[in-house]
Amino acid sequence: MKKLLFTLFALFLTLLGYAQSGSFIKGQLVDSLTTEPLAFATIRLESKSQGSLIKGEIADDKGSFQFIGLKDDKYVIKVEYVGYKTKYIEVSYDKASQRLDLGSIVLTPSSQQLEVVTVTGIKPNMVATLEKQVFKSEEFEVAKGGTATDVLRNIPSVMVNAEGEITIRGSKGFLILVNGKPTQIDASTILSQIPANTIEKIEMITAPSAKYDADGKAGIINIVTKTGTNDGLSLTTNLQYGLPRLRAYENATEPLRYGLDATLNYRKGKWDVSVSGNYLKNDISGRREGDVNTTINNIFTSFPSDGERSMKRENYGFRASAIYALSKADELSAGVYLGGRDQYRTANIYYRNNTKTNLLTNQTVGRAQYYNPNLVLKSGEFKVFNLDYSHKFKNASTLSFSGLYENAVIDGFTKNSNIHINNTRDTLQYTLNTGSNPLNALRLKADYEQQIGVGKLSMGYQFRQQNQDGIFVYSEKNGNNQPLILNPAFTANVTVYNRIHGLYTQYSGKFKKLEFSSGLRYENALRIFSDNRTNRPNELKLSNLFPSVNLLYDMGKDLRLKVAYSRRVQRSTNNELNPYPEREHSETLEQGDPNIRPEFVGIYEIGITKDLKKASFYWNVYRQQITDIVNRVNSVYNDTILNRIYTNAGNARLIGSEIGLTIAPIKKLKLFVGGNVYNLKINGSLFDKSVIVSSQGWVYSLNSNLNFQITPTLSTQLNLSYLSARNTAQGIDSRFYQPNLSIKKSLLQNKMSVSLLWQNTSFGGMKVNEQRITTYGSNFYTTTNYIQETNIFLLNLSYSFNKTDRKTKLPSSEFGEREF
Repeated sequence: MKKLLFTLFALFLTLLGYAQSGSFIKGQLVDSLTTEPLAFATIRLESKSQGSLIKGEIADDKGSFQFIGLKDDKYVIKVEYVGYKTKYIEVSYDKASQRLDLGSIVLTPSSQQLEVVTVTGIKPNMVATLEKQVFKSEEFEVAKGGTATDVLRNIPSVMVNAEGEITIRGSKGFLILVNGKPTQIDASTILSQIPANTIEKIEMITAPSAKYDADGKAGIINIVTKTGTNDGLSLTTNLQYGLPRLRAYENATEPLRYGLDATLNYRKGKWDVSVSGNYLKNDISGRREGDVNTTINNIFTSFPSDGERSMKRENYGFRASAIYALSKADELSAGVYLGGRDQYRTANIYYRNNTKTNLLTNQTVGRAQYYNPNLVLKSGEFKVFNLDYSHKFKNASTLSFSGLYENAVIDGFTKNSNIHINNTRDTLQYTLNTGSNPLNALRLKADYEQQIGVGKLSMGYQFRQQNQDGIFVYSEKNGNNQPLILNPAFTANVTVYNRIHGLYTQYSGKFKKLEFSSGLRYENALRIFSDNRTNRPNELKLSNLFPSVNLLYDMGKDLRLKVAYSRRVQRSTNNELNPYPEREHSETLEQGDPNIRPEFVGIYEIGITKDLKKASFYWNVYRQQITDIVNRVNSVYNDTILNRIYTNAGNARLIGSEIGLTIAPIKKLKLFVGGNVYNLKINGSLFDKSVIVSSQGWVYSLNSNLNFQITPTLSTQLNLSYLSARNTAQGIDSRFYQPNLSIKKSLLQNKMSVSLLWQNTSFGGMKVNEQRITTYGSNFYTTTNYIQETNIFLLNLSYSFNKTDRKTKLPSSEFGEREF
């Protein structure tokens, strides 16, 4: 191991010393009036002496472009962009000026042209680049006033089910980035903390390169926020209010829905300062209908149930960042994030017909009725501080350092009561689970980039450390007037330590019509789980290589071909490691496995993109080969309680295809349709090979948006998300779908907008926002139908002072929210 680390470090230093050459011509395109970047403009490089085209480029989403691998010559750069005057720039290129940075290239709007030119193309909902697919948040009006989760619902291959679980291509294992910063947070938590109104775009990185963390078997979601101004002050605010619910679900309290978020940015001279705050109260009412049975020693126990299942959710956060230009070559930035989340889940369930039957005699041997009020609180407070420094050398290479420290307190409880169905004062059984998880985490990074030949060499080192101490207490009592008694078998103090060293090197660039990226990442990881009961630390040491290759070939006529490979890892959360059971509700205990192994996956992908005059199209085919896939599986604990365990279920193979089409069939109407279909096959065993797992099935999903511009200031959007039934290790989850409708009115020259959102749109007997989850084994069967609120109406008011154009590096919780 030491020899391997030394070899990789020596390679790092060698490449660093070698990376002192390279040539280029580069620049950035901006609007002459607003200085906003002009994304995806066409740039042609022509030889002045020969009068011929040498190279062609498309600016990236920040308006930047670069030509590399040039000979000594005099060139003419021709820049074309719809609605702007064509610009010509003459440059002389020789050995004395082989690194030529043109800086900001200003394009002037051509108002006379716009009066006579009819633009026949359309703005696609997705833009494909070498490593990622980019989706503009503004294209999904139905998410207005919500969170990042609501934006993601509209993207192909991403589905959010009735329980709020987010999957990409059928997997819950993916990494979240916020403005490019790698995180390990729990997806549902961090996405609920980011207001949809502040998101500029979503970047889907399904086959990440070696420069990214290896975490996330389904890839990476990068959320880019829209904050910043050119010079001076900018302010964006959003206010949301939810109208009273239309349908009662026999819930104890009314759901409340309202929120506010605001971002203030100031930029002047060497300073760029941003402050952001948000608060969201987003309750949802609903109910559940279940049927469970177990068989123990020829006694068949059936306990159907029904009742309330609602959520009270509250999120709040404060972010601030300051960027200071020490010089033209040096930049220092610092940030802070303070946030919190409280979620109460209420499940007031009636068990009206708990029946025991002797299977040998077919006689009823017991019958009972009881009422089960169940309350679960999950609460988290997060504090994050980061400091970054970057330096740009004269040869245009860059060196950056960053550090992040996080402190978090994650706690909560479960209160579960079984009481007399007609007398709520008569307690039959009561259990109380409490858990506290203070966490401290540190991340340090160093990255270097240098232009070499036709591409860019990147290399870096990363250190991650996480310490989490959990205190879990399980108390119970039987009957009234009895003291709570500690259950020592379910009570423990747990400590989890994670440490990762990472090294990577990567070379990426463009040669003629081929864009490429190839890299290798090495990670040395250590995980130690210990508790005060066994006093036997459980250690897992890993040393792994993660190669990656991405190729994008321009076939001409706006047709491009993409091929990619990436190796990834999905590490378990601390919750999945904790072996001490928690009483989730009356019929379920939940626990983890300290011996659980991480999942390793190889991702293979091939795809094409095609732009037409009135349409834009992309199609990807992918395969995932998964080792030691982790599933949440059930076994029988006693006659009325199932034990839900996180464990490795074997190996899996997933083959799928996704497609996206943006089309404008008539004026003012634009349709986006995205679909995904895959086949998941799982082979393995559970519980020391006592249960054989052999599961295979097809799953498909659909996300569509229909936009209609009624007038220049009035528009409407209809959205539909649909997920088919899908197989699991022990059962099946039913289909799930959500339609949404919005109407938006712009005011004050687009500085203000008012929106009416109709979420979970339902008519008559439509089973919208409803999903049945079924699992079964040789001695149990459980099925639960989750019925959540439909026809939710929200009013949203947005105002912007000074149009924004850039992202701000606001920090976010990196470790704590993952354990929420």
